[in-house]
Amino acid sequence: MAALKYSRQRESIKEFLATRYDHPTADVVYENIRKVYPNISLGTVYRNLGLLASLGEIQKVTTGDGADHFDGNVMPHNHFICKSCGKLIDLDMDSIDYIQKVAGKNFDGHIEGHSTLFYGTCGDCTNKS
Repeated sequence: MAALKYSRQRESIKEFLATRYDHPTADVVYENIRKVYPNISLGTVYRNLGLLASLGEIQKVTTGDGADHFDGNVMPHNHFICKSCGKLIDLDMDSIDYIQKVAGKNFDGHIEGHSTLFYGTCGDCTNKS
């Protein structure tokens, strides 16, 4: 594969995600990157997010709410989704990597990793009720 050509816009997207902990959607990334690059298209943002995710430079998190969310933290970690407000939160927890061994026990393939989403009500929503 040929070396990837440098792109200021792609780097800006990556840098933007590195500063965020709220797992923005492509639309949120687009609205913020447009402040620096007013002529950037939504398609360019989508293509670059897809490319960065495929290269492992960002994470794409699919939550089932209709929009993918993006995470600049590529270190293995788990997420929590609030069923009340839809917030996507990083969970600070001990490793649960042992589940790969459990999952592989009756599986004849090779498991390389996992993505775990936890669901419930976040602290903000719990405190409101």
